[in-house]
Amino acid sequence: MKKIFSLLLVVVMLVASLGVLTACDDKQTTADFKIGFIFLHDENSTYDKNFLEAAESATAELGLKPEQVIFKTNVPEGNECYEAAADLADQGCNIVFANSFGHEPYMLKAAKEFPEVEFCHATGTTAHTEKVANFHNAFASIYEGRYLAGIAAGMKLNEMIESGKITADKAKMGYVGAFTYAEVVSGYTSFYLGAKSVCPSVTMEVQFTGSWYDEALEKEAATKLLSNNCVLISQHADSMGAPTACENAGVPNVSYNGSTLSACPNTFIVSSRIDWSPYFKYIINAALNDEEIAADWCEGFEVGSVKLTDINENVAAKGTKEAIEAAKAKLISGELKVFDTDTFTVDGKKLDSYIADVDTDAAYEKDTEVISDGYFHESEKRSAPYFDLNIDGITLLNSAF
Repeated sequence: MKKIFSLLLVVVMLVASLGVLTACDDKQTTADFKIGFIFLHDENSTYDKNFLEAAESATAELGLKPEQVIFKTNVPEGNECYEAAADLADQGCNIVFANSFGHEPYMLKAAKEFPEVEFCHATGTTAHTEKVANFHNAFASIYEGRYLAGIAAGMKLNEMIESGKITADKAKMGYVGAFTYAEVVSGYTSFYLGAKSVCPSVTMEVQFTGSWYDEALEKEAATKLLSNNCVLISQHADSMGAPTACENAGVPNVSYNGSTLSACPNTFIVSSRIDWSPYFKYIINAALNDEEIAADWCEGFEVGSVKLTDINENVAAKGTKEAIEAAKAKLISGELKVFDTDTFTVDGKKLDSYIADVDTDAAYEKDTEVISDGYFHESEKRSAPYFDLNIDGITLLNSAF
């Protein structure tokens, strides 16, 4: 009996030692791992701060040490991006990630030069056509988050109408946009459609700045929209310019990429944002396990990539949370489609077909049918948005950018 017990003990010890060796091997692999991040701005930009916080959260959760995570901030959309990417590769990074649209050609250049490194890029459009094995694009279905934020805006407009503060024909929103890129168009259109779903009389004006981050220009754009009698403002721009203008004027605001509650307690309603943590954990785990990273990755509420901040109950209309949760459930189930063609027209006509520029080329030729089954299939043909329609109800005050 003692011999059997001793034999079992030896077996258990051998199994345990193999487990320790395996764990040590895994730890060694993780210990050798590095990831580099390239950001257009720094933590002063709401856009870049959102990425920074996600990167810090994801890498910490996966047990990476600070020396394994390298940040490069304030990297312009020029050859400086290539130089930053090459430097990160030379420093031994297994993955290099960049967060701005204009970084893409420089990331692609680096990917071709360093085939052993994975290069991942947010908001880009060419990974699925370039077919470079170590170059990848990623985004999230943020248009769904903006739609829900639009519902919060529409609920607030209804409250203003019911209280007699405005009449239904004065339910005009303003929107500060950076550029006329499809990403921005998709965002403001989904926001508008969310508002329209609960406030049918809503209209919207859009003022572009020609910059992702310029606090003075964004504040000026918001001020112009306010002077045009817009009674609620939202944005796709990265500074506190528009929210500050709203707080100063006492006009409700729906922000983007994070809560502005602390700075704008009297006007902030809600904010939608992409949480990049799920994607960062996905690419890190894929690299560690020698698994393929998708050329185009786009996820939403189901994996936590799209989120809304807490609602500011002091400003939001009563019932806003319930309305958002009900719509969110329908989005997740597929019952509700943001770009349902029954909910908008273009030049007075309902669309049953549209050829979009999905396979981006130098001429921006439209190449892919994107309407079927009664809705515009956003971010299904590639991760980055390609909705670029000018729908009725939205007026562009300038379009030079």
